[in-house]
Amino acid sequence: MAKNLLFAALAVSALLVLMAAPAFADGNPHVAEAIAHAEEAAKHGGMGHADAVVTHAQEALNHAEMAQKEVKNPHLDEGVSELKEAIAHGGQGHAEVATKHAESAVMHLKEVH
Repeated sequence: MAKNLLFAALAVSALLVLMAAPAFADGNPHVAEAIAHAEEAAKHGGMGHADAVVTHAQEALNHAEMAQKEVKNPHLDEGVSELKEAIAHGGQGHAEVATKHAESAVMHLKEVH
């Protein structure tokens, strides 16, 4: 039983490392921070918290724009665009639409290599 539990814990740990790898693939900490905040924006948006979407999407945007100064990548550019949309819709109280843009931003930001 303990052996199975240890194996499951190791498998989950390995999966988490593999999932995080794209975020750190380019070695740019701003991309990783942008992803983390964009994920938070999407999470809060799913709960209907439009104001929290704006807060986290703005923080993600700040990091993504800093990353743009160091990394040239079309996915990064799309992520910035989606974050701006998330902020705009969240500011209007449209949590559902803002969430979709935040989720799209996460998808693009995770493709930055």
